[in-house]
Amino acid sequence: MEKEKKTFYITTPIYYPSGNPHIGHCYTTVACDSIARYKRMQGYDVMFLTGTDEHGQKIEQKAKEKGVTPKQYVDEIVAIFKNLWSYMNISYDRYIRTTDVYHEEAVQKIFKELYDRGYIYKGEYTGKYCTPCESFWTETQLVDGKCPDCGRDVVDAREEAYFFRLSQFADRLEKLLLNTDYLRPKTRAQELVNNFIRPGLEDLCVSRTSFKWGVPVSFDPKHVIYVWVDALSNYITALGYDNERYSDFEKYWPADVHMVAKDIMRFHAIIWPAILMALDLPLPKHLAVHGWITFNGKKMSKSLGNIVDPLVLGERYGADAIRYHILREMALGADSSFSNEIMINRINSDLANDLGNLVSRTVAMVLKYFDGTLPAEREAADPDDEFIGMISGLRATVDDLMDQTQLSNALTEIFKVVSRANKYIDETAPWVLAKDESKKARLATVLYNLLESIRVTASLLTPFMPTAMPKALEQIGASTGDTAYDRLNRFGVLPAQVTVHKGEILFQRIDMEKEIAALNEMIAQQQKAAQKDAQPADAAPVEKKPAQISIDDFDKVELRVAKILACEPVKRARKLLKITLNDGEGERTIVSGIAQHYTPEQLIGHKIIVIANLAPAMLCGVESSGMLIAGDTPDGGVKVIFADDLPEGARLH
Repeated sequence: MEKEKKTFYITTPIYYPSGNPHIGHCYTTVACDSIARYKRMQGYDVMFLTGTDEHGQKIEQKAKEKGVTPKQYVDEIVAIFKNLWSYMNISYDRYIRTTDVYHEEAVQKIFKELYDRGYIYKGEYTGKYCTPCESFWTETQLVDGKCPDCGRDVVDAREEAYFFRLSQFADRLEKLLLNTDYLRPKTRAQELVNNFIRPGLEDLCVSRTSFKWGVPVSFDPKHVIYVWVDALSNYITALGYDNERYSDFEKYWPADVHMVAKDIMRFHAIIWPAILMALDLPLPKHLAVHGWITFNGKKMSKSLGNIVDPLVLGERYGADAIRYHILREMALGADSSFSNEIMINRINSDLANDLGNLVSRTVAMVLKYFDGTLPAEREAADPDDEFIGMISGLRATVDDLMDQTQLSNALTEIFKVVSRANKYIDETAPWVLAKDESKKARLATVLYNLLESIRVTASLLTPFMPTAMPKALEQIGASTGDTAYDRLNRFGVLPAQVTVHKGEILFQRIDMEKEIAALNEMIAQQQKAAQKDAQPADAAPVEKKPAQISIDDFDKVELRVAKILACEPVKRARKLLKITLNDGEGERTIVSGIAQHYTPEQLIGHKIIVIANLAPAMLCGVESSGMLIAGDTPDGGVKVIFADDLPEGARLH
């Protein structure tokens, strides 16, 4: 009789579809997908859940602005989420929407059960409410009078409401956070205890009457159930708890891993365990909390116009390259700064140079020296033992890191072996061995060892890059049996007379300068669009007034007259001109985005005003030391301020 598989249940948060998904959503889902794929490879019966949290006042307002029903609004956004997950090869087993009828009915039963058990009571709420976060706050929890999660304004709220007796669970929650490994990383546990539990955990408002887009309280329909009770319950309703749609609750619960970003950690580390305690249900085994992907130090935000669209990046570089980059860059619990330069360097160095080059070089040498099929004869040498030991021990190291949800570290360990394999090529110099007929057995050994390193590393990388890695394994002649999990801690699995196959380049190198120019242009357009969207359609343009500065601030700015000696377009940048100047003290170069308004001939010989003490900056490969002064014209153009009647080097005051 076949042994029953061990189960593994992993969840993303259910995403709030108030706007299109961005690379922050992508990180959580790709991380969970990689863990789910790895566990399947290990032989687990995996349940991987994701979905969307579709109720609440913010959705109701967004739909009203667009002139559609809330359901029509979320249907459109959900389709975009699902399309992205398909493109990114997300292998979820179940997708839950909080507008699913079975979920809504189950949430009503859960609310009623908590009420019947005495954990929910009716009262009146008076306090602060953040509409974007759907969160209630006390005065002491606000930061500078604003929402501590998103920094936006809060409003006074006063209404009849139901409350959950969260305060009763303070002691149990403190022990859960401090005395167990429920929360990962553990360093965040003390922060939660100090900020929310020890100051006095207050009962939680769990219903609203000021809007209608939510699950009605079954015994008091003018109330809708607070979004966090509604949303958090998805993790059990999706398995069939209190509904007949599914029947997997006993099989998969408790969850092995809930993965969330740090901004919703509090709800999953305090509110969700308390609800489960009140229901007498087992608690999830682990809550893995990751940081934010930031852009220039700021959290990604549509209003700031700094959202990075993973579909756009994927179309340019491939979904696997994006999956790898975001997982490699973010250590569990820490923020990860996104920049185009970091991304392109990572793709070029790790994927194109190290991994892609290892596969293509090894396959090419087997084809060149042995017509694609290795001979059976072997000859070992000293460099082999350490290399083979690294390959054989890699799986155990990766297993441990995956169990701790440390995906970045797992990838680092795999790429240590990739790097070692490239070094092994340099040490053994197959091209030298190939010149000596008596060294054929040694050459075959070297190439076989390299093929084995690719078999193990590419197999362990398949959960992270599920499209490219099977292609690599096909090129080295590895069968499905050769890449089975139980063979990844063994060396010498490939047939001695393995046959390789030339294939396509796995990862193309990216032209850094060209791509940076193209991506910067895209970001500029995105920010412009975001600013336009943020302004009401019937509103007149509002000119943003700059902050006031002191005379001391003004004294720091050095304005100087400079003569234009030469001018030319910057290669691969439509808007930029490279301008060479004499500022009275010598020559300098500045880069200015006025190519659409002036030709070089219109500028050469004129004198202009420049900010002479601006810190140098690299723009599309050209160092710019200063900035020229120009003004906007009513027709949307730009006019350079000429100062032809002043000598070069003259200071302006």
